Amino acid sequence: MQKNLEPLFTPMKIGNVEIKNRIVLAPMLGTTVIDWMFFCRFNPDAGKLMINLAKNDVGLLIPGIIPIRSAFGNKWLYKHPEVFKPVKELTEELHKLGSKLFLQFTAGFGRAFSMSKSLSKLQTNKFLSVLAKPICDLDYLNASPSALPHRWMPEVEVRALEKKEIEDMIEAFAKTALLAKEAGVDGVEVHAVHEGYRLDQFTLPYTNKRTDEYGGSFENRYRFAVEIVKAIKKTCGEDYPVSLRYSVVSKTKDFCVGAVPGEEYIEVGRDMKESEKAAKYLEDAGYDALNCDNGTYDAWYWSHPPVYMMDNCNLDDVKHIKKFVNIPVICAGRMTPTVSAEAIKENEIDGVAFGRQLLTDNEYITKLENDKFEDIMPCICCHNACFPISTWNGVGAEYPMYDMMHSARCALNPRTLNNGKYDIHPAKKIKKVAVIGGGIGGMEAARIAAIRGHEVTLYEKSNELGGVFIAAATPSFKERDRWLIRWYKREMTKYPIDIKMNTEIKNLDELDADEVIIATGAKPRKLRMEGIDNAIEAIDFLRGKHPVGDKVVVIGGGLTGCEIAYQLALEGKHPVIVEMLDDLMEVVGLCAANSSMLKDLLNYHKVPIYLNSKVSKITDKNVTVVTPDGEMVLDCDSVVISVGYIPGSSLIEKSNKRVHIIGDANKVGNLRTAIWSANDIALKI
Repeated sequence: MQKNLEPLFTPMKIGNVEIKNRIVLAPMLGTTVIDWMFFCRFNPDAGKLMINLAKNDVGLLIPGIIPIRSAFGNKWLYKHPEVFKPVKELTEELHKLGSKLFLQFTAGFGRAFSMSKSLSKLQTNKFLSVLAKPICDLDYLNASPSALPHRWMPEVEVRALEKKEIEDMIEAFAKTALLAKEAGVDGVEVHAVHEGYRLDQFTLPYTNKRTDEYGGSFENRYRFAVEIVKAIKKTCGEDYPVSLRYSVVSKTKDFCVGAVPGEEYIEVGRDMKESEKAAKYLEDAGYDALNCDNGTYDAWYWSHPPVYMMDNCNLDDVKHIKKFVNIPVICAGRMTPTVSAEAIKENEIDGVAFGRQLLTDNEYITKLENDKFEDIMPCICCHNACFPISTWNGVGAEYPMYDMMHSARCALNPRTLNNGKYDIHPAKKIKKVAVIGGGIGGMEAARIAAIRGHEVTLYEKSNELGGVFIAAATPSFKERDRWLIRWYKREMTKYPIDIKMNTEIKNLDELDADEVIIATGAKPRKLRMEGIDNAIEAIDFLRGKHPVGDKVVVIGGGLTGCEIAYQLALEGKHPVIVEMLDDLMEVVGLCAANSSMLKDLLNYHKVPIYLNSKVSKITDKNVTVVTPDGEMVLDCDSVVISVGYIPGSSLIEKSNKRVHIIGDANKVGNLRTAIWSANDIALKI
């Protein structure tokens, strides 16, 4: 182990519980060992993940949130003690491996509950609401401290919780925590004065307008959180550890508007001055640790940092708040091991929480310990599988039901929490497998096929592996994408894969192969308009084939177009986005944390955006744009086109071989669809 990482592997204590190192699993929705949101059962797949992480030296495991009352069926968890029997068995197994377990219980989402436009009808239609209430009581799930606009559907107003409902939840926290203690669980974490969830909404001035004892003054706003810990301590004993998930600063400007790094703004939530007071107040109430980050659902990207967020994004604020308490302080948010170790060494924080990086590479910690840095598969902060909740004008929280019920999977590592579907087994019959295309999907297919024992040949027509992802990884903020390409290239050297570069396959029947996997990607969509030859394709721009001037019109407000505009703004240029739809990045599966941060960054850099508009003509000096208000001419030096891609390959039409098409060659998607489809095929051959 490198000496500078040694502080990570020193013991720490939370209350009377000693933890073997400073490494904590950050709780994530979907890693929940008790599925009390949808299924009302112990989750064996999450249990297996906990054991795997314990085997890889994660000292404290905090699985994802467990509602004290289920979203479906309206069941109080404390009334179902039978579900804690397998938790007891899991805890015993984790203890044998040297790890400790805290369970995180939540009061719920309030106005932040993931609600789509279609689901909102159950909230707004009284007849449907009454009809659905025994199954899904949205009126209760969305209830908040006060009558407030819903986070995902602002036109929908949610009601205020009644005092009796608050009291019932406090009682439920205490009784549920007792079941955890009786099952041998080492401690509990209260979720949360954090991220703008229901309990946090009580503490924040802009979401708490109550006039009773749970609103108004500082003490009243924090009363709910204080009464919960006091009830747990009274029921479980003063020595039973209770951690609090805590956002140091809300980073929120208004409903649905966050503050980007470095921005000067007026805080509507918890500012640092209040946080200094609140942290000490919560410690005095009985909390034994603060598990910290920043943000609310209105500034969601602080709690779920995308690629646009800097590493260690919450560390300075967490280091500051530690000065005001005597209990352990843990920091989460794109934490890097070297910086974390240094902060621990200097007593600036007590522990570090790693989240999605552990989903991507379950062996992350042991690889750090054994100096196997090049073997670490990096999390690229895409959220394509761990939290693919999308939003744009009018749709609310667009979240496929299967994804909602199976969060915390990983776009890059389909073996994480996927019910064993993608487990790798040796091939029953060894075959010759040809993979056409050396992008990420092609390399993944070749890698999995080779691991299974097949004889694999990978054909790439260019002189470099990586495919279109090379272009996607060029912006300055895409270092993790570049790291992923390096990782895949190294993987290609670890297995007996015959790689043939600068080789374009035109006839599949000439290949000496039993099975052929086509991973040639998609082609850029072409526009037909006057002066189109004056424009630059997005991929050509990203690969540096065509430099651009100062004023750049970007045609297309999808993810790639917006990232190009942001990169240009970072370079001091003056981009403009023209998008034909009524919002930017209308893409299912693109996490709202990513899209909302990118939108806020474009706004911060004052990038003009024309929605419901299209370019009708391009010259070497300007473009003509048709907007809802009429036609206008924008002067520009360059035009970049980013209007999507068209899937398909002509190779399949020329072969009688057994052929499989994966990734964008089959259907345009993202890295998740490319990697998962590669596994779908490579595991069946």
